[in-house]
Amino acid sequence: MTTPATETRHPAVPTKRPEPPAKRPEARVSRLVTFARGRWLRTVPGRIRLLTALAIAAVAVVAAVVGGAVENARDGVRTIGRDAGPSVVATGDLYFALSDMDAQVADILLIGREHSLGIGRQGSLQRYEQRRAEAGQAAIKAAQLAGSDYRRQQNVREILDGLGRYERLVGEALTLAAQDGLPAGPPRDAVIEVYRQATDLMKLEVLPKAYNVTLDSGAIVRQSYEDERGAVLNGRNWVLVTGVAALLVLLGLQLWLARGFRRLVNPALALATIATVVLVAAGAMMLSAQAGHLKRAKVDGFDSLLALSRARALSHSAFADESRFLLDPKRADTYEQIYLDKALSVLYVDPDPGRPVNLESYYPAVERDLNAYRGTPRTAQFLGFLGEQARRTRTTAQTGALGRALRDYRAVLRNDQRIRQMVQKGDRAGAIRLRMGRDSGAIRDFDAFDAALVELAGEHRRAFDRAITGAEGGLDGWQAVPLGSAVGIAVLVLAGVRPRLAEFR
Repeated sequence: MTTPATETRHPAVPTKRPEPPAKRPEARVSRLVTFARGRWLRTVPGRIRLLTALAIAAVAVVAAVVGGAVENARDGVRTIGRDAGPSVVATGDLYFALSDMDAQVADILLIGREHSLGIGRQGSLQRYEQRRAEAGQAAIKAAQLAGSDYRRQQNVREILDGLGRYERLVGEALTLAAQDGLPAGPPRDAVIEVYRQATDLMKLEVLPKAYNVTLDSGAIVRQSYEDERGAVLNGRNWVLVTGVAALLVLLGLQLWLARGFRRLVNPALALATIATVVLVAAGAMMLSAQAGHLKRAKVDGFDSLLALSRARALSHSAFADESRFLLDPKRADTYEQIYLDKALSVLYVDPDPGRPVNLESYYPAVERDLNAYRGTPRTAQFLGFLGEQARRTRTTAQTGALGRALRDYRAVLRNDQRIRQMVQKGDRAGAIRLRMGRDSGAIRDFDAFDAALVELAGEHRRAFDRAITGAEGGLDGWQAVPLGSAVGIAVLVLAGVRPRLAEFR
């Protein structure tokens, strides 16, 4: 009997897991080719990633557009409200300061040695020096605004050069008049001749250049306003366009996920969509508000301040033409016509039908139109600088200040009419007392009119400041809003798609 052979068993030898082959360059190239051919789009994860990237990119574009528009708005507010705007208003005072300088000289020569008339010789000299200092400061502002513009810089230099020549002539005229020591009235011909040279230099050379400086400076701000406000409004439109595009991509992503994964709402994506709507709506409303603030600052503030500065300068110059009318009889007709031209610029009225445009027809026409004015824009039949303000009044305070200015301007014109009537009757001494007497009313009424103009300008200055302050307040915090919103929305989008991508791991 044989026994079966026993099998010999060897212990099991542990086997090593084979190492994966190293990725070859050919494999990488193959994947790039696959990506380029778009095969990855045939997979659900690939489509989710594509829509997610599009949504985040769209939101990033919205944030970038909002950020750019905010910076444009900030630049516009800075230019109109803090830099060029106030500087241009200061240059507008250049014309006024120069005009009043010449007015003070005419008053000094007219009162002669009778220092009790007007504000007195010393008072007029002090005001002359004050206006001279103001003119110098305004010229510096104008030079700063001119920047590297050679033509504008040359204009300022010519003003300062002409002012120097004017002061030399004025000094000579005042010295001759002081030596004569004549009573109130026209000085001797030698004094008048020197003063004619001085006032002609001021009126024909210096003042036109000063007015051009104001126009040029104002044009800088107006162009900046148009550019900046246009950029803000364009930015608002682009915010709306890019915002709608971003919302369409987000809604498309949600609908695709809802259909593919049979889920009605993706909370994170819904929050991202709501946040995008809020960002777009808030950005558009903020930019619209900024455009409104800039418009109010420009129209109700800046434009009115320049117009009132010009009106005040012309009024002082016209009031000085009354002195010149009495000071220089040989040029009385010329000064009368110049007075009418300036009065028409301040308050323009049409004469009654069939009457020529002169002072005789101007006085009753002013009475007629001011009697018809009832404090509302639709009842203002007059034009000129005060007519512009009648159509621009927005507040009760502005309307009240304008009403006082019109009332006092009527008194100024009534005094002017009386002065000219007295001269026609041969009572030049009485006309001088009416014009220069401290208790006669002419100076008092003009000072009241000037104070009303200053008050009205102050109201428009406050409107300007309110608009700029509102614009700056509306921009608070918006420097960080676009980036912060974009990051938050992107996080919500990624949070919304992450669970869906996890299902394919």
